[in-house]
Order: sequence, then C-alpha cells, then structure tokens
Amino acid sequence: MLRVLKANHNILSGTLPDELFNATSLEYLSFSSNALQGILDAMNIVKLKNLKILDLRENNITGKIPESICQLKRLQEIHLGYNGMSGELPSTLSDCTNLITIDLGINRFSGELNKVNFSNLCNLKSLDLGHNNFSGTLPESIYSCSNLTALRLSSNNFHGQLSKKISNLKSLSFLSLGNNSLTNLTNALQTLSGSKNLTVLLLGLSFKNEIMPDDDSIDGFENLQVLSLQKCSLSGKIPHWLSIFKNLQVLLLKSNELTGSIPNWISSLNFLFYVDISNNSLTGQIPTAITEMPMLKSENTAARLNPRVFELPIYIDSSISLLYRKPSALPNVLMLGNNDFIGVIPPDIGLLKELLSLNLSNNKLAGEIPQGISNLTNLLLLDLSGNHLTGAIPAALNDLHFLSIFNISNNDLEGPIPIGGQLSTFLNSTFNGNPKLCGPMLVHHCGSSETIFPQKVAKETELKIIFAIAFGAFFLLGVLYDQIVLSRFLG
Repeated sequence: MLRVLKANHNILSGTLPDELFNATSLEYLSFSSNALQGILDAMNIVKLKNLKILDLRENNITGKIPESICQLKRLQEIHLGYNGMSGELPSTLSDCTNLITIDLGINRFSGELNKVNFSNLCNLKSLDLGHNNFSGTLPESIYSCSNLTALRLSSNNFHGQLSKKISNLKSLSFLSLGNNSLTNLTNALQTLSGSKNLTVLLLGLSFKNEIMPDDDSIDGFENLQVLSLQKCSLSGKIPHWLSIFKNLQVLLLKSNELTGSIPNWISSLNFLFYVDISNNSLTGQIPTAITEMPMLKSENTAARLNPRVFELPIYIDSSISLLYRKPSALPNVLMLGNNDFIGVIPPDIGLLKELLSLNLSNNKLAGEIPQGISNLTNLLLLDLSGNHLTGAIPAALNDLHFLSIFNISNNDLEGPIPIGGQLSTFLNSTFNGNPKLCGPMLVHHCGSSETIFPQKVAKETELKIIFAIAFGAFFLLGVLYDQIVLSRFLG
C-alpha cells in the first residue's frame, strides 16, 4: 500500500531491487542524488501503473528508456537527468499524455527528436534535454506544446534555423538553445521578440561567426532578465537595442569579436548587475557611466529584484557544476578583461560598493590604481593584471578583507607592497612583472627604510655626515689639547 518513497541525497549504491516494484500503489518514487547503478528494467517499471513521479536523477543509471514507459498512463514527471543513459528516446514517450515535466538533461541520449510526437503532450510545461547528443533539426511538434514554460535543448548537435512557429509558445519563459549549430541570429531574435513572457534566453556558443544584428532590427523582450550571447565569435558592436531591455539583470557577451566602446546607456538598465563583456576587441575609455549602474551602487536597489526562481537552473560559462536557480543567487560582477580599453580606471569606481568581482585585466589602462577601489569592501575578486598601471599600491587595499583572488601582475607599479593586511596573504605571482615593486614576498626585498622613506633617509644621512665631521673635528681638537697640556706637564 506504499504510495510515497523518497530516499534522496544519500550514498545508496547498487541497483533498484526487484522487490521494490511489488509496491504497485507507488505514486511517488524518488532516489535522486545517490550512487545507484543499473538500468530501467522494462518488465519491472510497468508494474508501477499508479506512478506519477519518477525521480532517479543524479545517479549512475545507464541504458535506454524502455518502450514500455508508455504504460505508465498517470506519469506526470520523469527526472532522469545527470545519469549515463543513452540511446534514442522511445516514440512511445508521447503516449504519456499526462506528462508535465521531462528532465533528461546531462546524459548520452542521441538520435533525432522528430520520432517523438510532442504535440500529444498538451500538458507539458518543462522539457530539459540539454547536454546530450541529439541531432537533426529542432522538432516542429514541440511548438504545439502550448503550455510549455521552460525549454532547454542546449549542448546537442542540432542545426538549422529557429522556426517562427516558436512564437506559438505564448507561456515560454525559459529558453536555452546554446552550444548547437544553429544559424541566422537576426531571425532568431526577431522571432523570439514576440515571446512576451520570456525572462531567460541562453544562445551562447551558437550562431557562430555571424554579425551582431543592427540597432533597428530587434524590439520587444520587455520582461527579459538574462541574456547570453557569449562565445559566438560575433562581430559588430554592442547593439543599441539592448538598451530597451529594461528588466535585464544578467548580460553575457564574453568571447566574441565585438568592437567599439561601451555605450553610456548601460547605466540606464536599472536592474543590470552581472556584466561580462570580456574577451572582445572593445576600445576607448571605460566610461563614467559604468560607475553609475544602480544595482552595483546600492543594496537598496538590489532589494527590488524579482524573487521568483528560474523555471530551470542556468549554467554560467556552460559549466554544469555551476548553476543558479534564482537571480539573487548570482554575484554582482563586472568583467571587462581582455579588451583594448585605454585611459585610466574611472576614479569613481569606488561607488560600486555592491561589486563582488571586478576584472579589468589585459587591457591598455594607465595611471595609478584609484584609492576608491578600497571602498569596494565586498570584493572577492580583483584583477588588474596586464595593463600599464603606475605608481604605488594603495595601502588601503589591505582593507578588502574578503578578497580571495587578487592579481596586479605585469604592470609598471613601484614601491613597497603594503604589508600587515590582506595583501600579505597572496603569493608572489600576484605581483610579478612589476620590477620596481619590492616586498617580503618578492625576490626584490625593500631592505632598509631607504626605499620607503627616501627623503627622510637623505636627511638622516646628511645629519650623520655632519655629526661625523663635527665629531672628528672635536676629536682632533681634543688630541691637540692633550698634546699641548702633556708637553707643558713634561717640561
């Protein structure tokens, strides 16, 4: 008579015992996040005719999904992600017409999805087939799932263009198509602009070597919160149409071939707090508008973030080990490294007090490190390496008590490294490539106080010389006096 069995997040191993499938009243069976092995046995699984939720994700299950899955007519959720399953999806999966959630991501499934008629799954809300080996074109039948809110097909081998029929998915909020061989980015964005409920759009590692669409061709996206177009080798400039995405929070444009400067309208995006435009060919000075980004200046602004969770977790940098379920879990980040920015670091950079990561490395920035950076007391990462920065390291950087990653190597900095604080905890590689720097962690020790207080030392040296001359003079006078007295005494 057992209806619910959950044993998640343990260290259970071996296979599912045959006796388990005698519990024919089971409606909810969950052994997620264990170390289970074996396959889904076709003869056993059909015994659970009352099963509504099957959750075996994050195990070591292998083999195929059995054709007999269609006999589980009451099945609403199937979670088999993070396993080692393979083979094609059975066409009989479309006979499970009560399915609401299909989670098969991060496996080794292959073949074309056109064999599954998704149009039969009118109740389907979430479909995750990411990180597999599916091929062919995106199946047209998916666009008949009118209740679909979340769709992930990323990291497969799909090709072709995005069908305009995707606009039929009026409830679609989460869409991930990255790391495929899709083409025609302009068409994709124009098509998706009609998806009024879209909040997450992940297209990175697709649409390779295309041109970023021009400023007049894209509109809509009024509810978009997360946009990824990273690692696409896109040419062109940061497009003006991004400025109309008033709810944008996360912008990933890293590892493209974008040129031009950072537009001043970036400060008009009141909710933007995660910006990664590193590894491009951007030029010009870092605009002062960067220091006016509301979300990076005040925690009061951060409190206005939408507390809702994403329909599916999002992977930053396509790393399946680094995932986020809601916007507020993401760090406040400003990544501008590996570009061709010139000029100085904006003096008002210290206004961005909510920043956790600041990377300005491998540019052509000059001038001194602004004292204001010491106001970024929440910083976990600060990378200023590979520039032309000069002057001394501000002693106030020792006040960045949370700093765990720090790099100022390969600049033209000089003088002693401030000791006695956070900077003393970093290895000498942090400071390498600055031949005029000295400190206890470097080969070049500062030695005496001569390096630290040269003017004072010069004065002290001058006084010592005067003292030595005076002492010598008095000594000679004393000797002469003694000789005179002594000569008189002897006479």
